[in-house]
Amino acid sequence: MLLTFPALIGSLEQGMIYAVLALGVFLSFRTLNTPDLTVDGSVVTGAAASAVVCSIGGNPFIGLLLAFVCGCGAGAVTALLNTKLKIQELLAGILVMLGLYSINLRIMGSKPNIALTQSNTLYKMAKNIFSEDYSALIVGAGVLAIVIALFYYFLKTRLGFALRATGDNEEMVRAYAINSDGMKILGLALSNGFVALAGGMLAQYQSFADVTMGTGMVVIGLASVIIGEAIFGTKSLLRRLIAVSLGAIAYRLIIAQALAFGLPTSDLKLVSAIIVAGALAIGTVSENFPFKSLMVKKEVR
Repeated sequence: MLLTFPALIGSLEQGMIYAVLALGVFLSFRTLNTPDLTVDGSVVTGAAASAVVCSIGGNPFIGLLLAFVCGCGAGAVTALLNTKLKIQELLAGILVMLGLYSINLRIMGSKPNIALTQSNTLYKMAKNIFSEDYSALIVGAGVLAIVIALFYYFLKTRLGFALRATGDNEEMVRAYAINSDGMKILGLALSNGFVALAGGMLAQYQSFADVTMGTGMVVIGLASVIIGEAIFGTKSLLRRLIAVSLGAIAYRLIIAQALAFGLPTSDLKLVSAIIVAGALAIGTVSENFPFKSLMVKKEVR
């Protein structure tokens, strides 16, 4: 059974939120070349901060801004553990993710979830301005376009070039008297800031925040990055950023189609693992199979 039109729209709406998360993962995983597991915790931190602000009658925009700031703080702690205390990147991320579970519960008032059904959110505000059926889609597209533009112009600045160079060759960056530790702290802070922003948007979109909603988010982010790069290419920075975003949307569509085929929701983690493995295999196969060269010849013509 193919996706129904409402299911398709719903998948696109969620895909745009997860695209913001995927861009955050892209910054740490691809730009800084750092596997950061803080993501599973920082996305909940963003959701919790955003939900608390909305639940007490605060402005939803303030909730998203606070989510971003809290995420930046979480990423900075991971980077400080790595750069100043010399804890391995992977372990530093795991430690912060572990600690964030308790912090997130504190933010949520020791409750495992917060409902926003009676609270004002960005998506409810949008329904008063745009068509109710497409308001979430417009909000998601607008935020995603702003985030892509911010990423593009920032990574084109001198500071952005230094950040990218740190991920490519840290020794060379140090030789040019650039503070590579500072670049890592900045990069991981921004990465988790955008991840937390996605968490804040997700909480407002689904009208609740749950302390367990971060499970597997780093896998979703990685899958989106890998799928996007494998399918849509990496020729230029802008194309790469758009490819990562489209990868997140494609991932949600694949998941939605699997559910439409009648797959139990309990099997979604298995499907996610298969998707990531398949996306990784696409990269390897395309390098060893003449498909890529055929495509290049076709483009030249």
